Amino acid sequence: MEKELRKEEPRLMKGNEALAEAAIRANIDAYFGYPITPQSEVIEYLMREVPNRKDKKTVVLQAESEVASINMVYGAAGAGARVMTSSSSPGISLMQEGISYIASAQLPCLIVNVVRGGPGLGTIQPSQGDYFQATKGGGHGDYHLIVLAPASVQEMADFVFDAFRLAEKYRNPAMILADGALGQMMEKVVLPPDGGLPKTPAPWATTGKTKDRNHNIITSLFIQPEEMEKVNLQLQKKYEDMQSEVRWEEFQTEDAEVLLVAFGLSARICQKVVDLAREKGIKVGLLRPITLYPFPYKRIAELSEKVEFILDVEMNAGQMVEDVRLAVEGKVPVYFKGRMGGMISTPEEILREVESILEKQNVLHD
Repeated sequence: MEKELRKEEPRLMKGNEALAEAAIRANIDAYFGYPITPQSEVIEYLMREVPNRKDKKTVVLQAESEVASINMVYGAAGAGARVMTSSSSPGISLMQEGISYIASAQLPCLIVNVVRGGPGLGTIQPSQGDYFQATKGGGHGDYHLIVLAPASVQEMADFVFDAFRLAEKYRNPAMILADGALGQMMEKVVLPPDGGLPKTPAPWATTGKTKDRNHNIITSLFIQPEEMEKVNLQLQKKYEDMQSEVRWEEFQTEDAEVLLVAFGLSARICQKVVDLAREKGIKVGLLRPITLYPFPYKRIAELSEKVEFILDVEMNAGQMVEDVRLAVEGKVPVYFKGRMGGMISTPEEILREVESILEKQNVLHD
């Protein structure tokens, strides 16, 4: 978000509430959702605040379930509305059929997943266990979401604007993949400008006005295989075009001999690891993917040419590490450090892992 557009003083806000306030300022037409910890503050904030904004005509509705809410999103998006939903892991699982329909119908919308530990009902503690679900489809068929991974409360707010821009540019659902800790933690945030995201024309929408044009038909059902293949080819071309939107952030990679790769909250922890390691004379750098889809394969491949090994750090059993290994193509070893069930690695734990790998490598070299 352009800094010169920000006129307000920083506020101390919870991540979920900063995201909800950004959605109001993005002039969303509708929000449909269902409460689930640890993201319930999103719908609670919208329910409380939207009626007080007399200039807003936003519909905020608690649906009877996550299945209902995602299908309401489908309908509103088909009518050209700027629409979003939010949930947490089991709730997003219930939405998968609807998300696949929306992707096939090529409709823009925003889906927020504030991830909790699983599988199953699991725990309300933070996790990154939904990476596969977010980046590899999750539902049926060959489709992708645009996936943004915030690492701060500031980005929880900023990425609402970014996600809608990308969703509307590509007529594709976008997801903000956060975790329970980012949703609940409080930090200073400078909010995006109210009304700072102009509406995108939607000539394809089913508005009911048909005098000056042919009917717009939006569907995800194509009975003839030739038609279904044509739709799939269009989607694959779009996903290829999306690769130009890849975003990442680097910390002290210029002279790094060890590369950490992490996203979201794990990346924040790894920034501290970089500092601790360099105090000990260990040249560690960090690459943080900001877009999980599209993924920064090319940049990770370039950095793999310069380092001794890569350590992927996540709050799961090892999911993004598969994409890191695909990027590296066996050029250097790729190791994994993760904790599950709502547990979070400390910087000291990760540094000990780096030191242990270096020690083993030195033994092998000797």
